[in-house]
Amino acid sequence: MHHGQVPSYESAAGEFVTIALVTKTQGRNGEVAAALFTHFPERFSERRRLFALNQASNRLRRELELENHWFHKGGVVLKFVGFDSISEAESLIGCEIQIPLAERAALPDDSVFVSDLVGCTVTDSGREIGRIKDVSFGAGEAPLLVVEGEKEYLIPFAAAYIERIRTSDKRLEMRLPEGMLELDAPLTQEEKEQQKG
Repeated sequence: MHHGQVPSYESAAGEFVTIALVTKTQGRNGEVAAALFTHFPERFSERRRLFALNQASNRLRRELELENHWFHKGGVVLKFVGFDSISEAESLIGCEIQIPLAERAALPDDSVFVSDLVGCTVTDSGREIGRIKDVSFGAGEAPLLVVEGEKEYLIPFAAAYIERIRTSDKRLEMRLPEGMLELDAPLTQEEKEQQKG
């Protein structure tokens, strides 16, 4: 997301929930590439009716019909009925692709909707790091949790690092690789010396 777009999760509390964010056009026939916000991408095959929420134009929401989809580089490519050219597809860039809340897939215990994470306290091996302020979606990578603690941390929301999610207690227990939280810290004098070596 190079346009500084930060998905908003207000809609998750209302009657819609966001399942993808359109990031760019794909191909020549009106397809768009989208980052996935859902733990159930396979459900796209059952969905025909989707909604596009345009944050830029007064949160306009329009109904779309899904014609085709396929998964690509960690995201999804979507083809909607009536979008048959690059210029038509461009109108969808930055839109959140949504479904009515009532159609949300039932959650098994080990998964979570990202909108439920904002406000959770994050711990790393039992040590409290801070609270999740926002969730940022890159292209094809795990979503990044924006955690406010001693400073602002960006932590990948990746299954490998998650020990337990307790949304009822607003807690996310993680076990992060050593040094991950220090990645963007300035190098100490000792580390600078090591790097020279």
